[in-house]
Amino acid sequence: MNEGLPFRPANPTETTGPIPTGPNPTSWRSSILNWGGALAAGALILVPLWMLLSNSAVLGGHPALPVLLFVAAAAGLLWAFMLVKRSTLLEGWSRSKQQGPTNRQPNRRTVSHWQLVRGLAGRLAALALVAGFAWLNPFPHQPSGADGQTTGTTIEGATTVTLVPEGKARAGLVFYPGARVDARAYQDFLGPLANAGYLVVILKVPLGIPLLDISQARGAMNEHPEVTSWAVGGHSLGGVSASSFAKANTDVSGLVLFASYPAESMADATDLSVLSISGSNDGLTTPDKISASKALLPPATGFATVEGGVHAFFGDYGEQPGDGEPGISRQEAQQQIAAESTRFMDGLGSGPRG
Repeated sequence: MNEGLPFRPANPTETTGPIPTGPNPTSWRSSILNWGGALAAGALILVPLWMLLSNSAVLGGHPALPVLLFVAAAAGLLWAFMLVKRSTLLEGWSRSKQQGPTNRQPNRRTVSHWQLVRGLAGRLAALALVAGFAWLNPFPHQPSGADGQTTGTTIEGATTVTLVPEGKARAGLVFYPGARVDARAYQDFLGPLANAGYLVVILKVPLGIPLLDISQARGAMNEHPEVTSWAVGGHSLGGVSASSFAKANTDVSGLVLFASYPAESMADATDLSVLSISGSNDGLTTPDKISASKALLPPATGFATVEGGVHAFFGDYGEQPGDGEPGISRQEAQQQIAAESTRFMDGLGSGPRG
């Protein structure tokens, strides 16, 4: 024993050799997961908040989308909190290691290849979800200034926009909007129908996708038992949903298609009155598609074409990607659409078909 040195009993748990300072062989995997998690958490927070704050059609539409966006943002905040907490703990351990040997070793979990793959898959799934939310961002109502306001009452609820005519309604129309289009984008140019004495119920569809609830028109019809004659209609994908509903429900007397056609044959529904209105310059529901769809509709279907009209003229939501170039003004096109629709409703039967 060396003189002058205090006696220290051996501590079996104490590290006697130098503390390794080299890189952890799995640190690069942890870094990838941490940075990927930060990216996914940030996207889950920022994209929903951007949609909620910048687009009035999100909070003004069906409640399903804003609820999902709030949940996604909350999940992103929780994820970010967990990442910050873990980073703080690791930083504290790193500082304590630099101060010298310690009797406690860090609890560092090894990241295996499988855990890396699984973690990346989860982060990519979160980013795909965010991309889906961004795609669902609806086209907001952009008033065109056309003289289509109803002289009756406009009632906006959580899932509908209802145009109530003055006096007793002659008949009713339940309208499915196009995919990702604000329901309020149809209220102005459908106003003449309400002015002519028809109840018009424009649906706010879940996530802006009409196919998610094809039977939604039933609830609107049940809320107005005073109306004995009903038609359903829709724009683009909304017309597909309206067609399916009309085919399955014999208490629907009429079907109005705006730049749309059914997904399956309705040729045998000879007791159903149908009107198809399309635009000659439509770049999405093209004239060729309308022509090919004639075999799917009843033989007595009426067809009307707005010369120079495009897909986005069937609503007030601005331009739409992939659409054609208009050869007519929006106001002139919508006057033709409203006039054809009113004539169709005037000729609708007084009760259920069949």
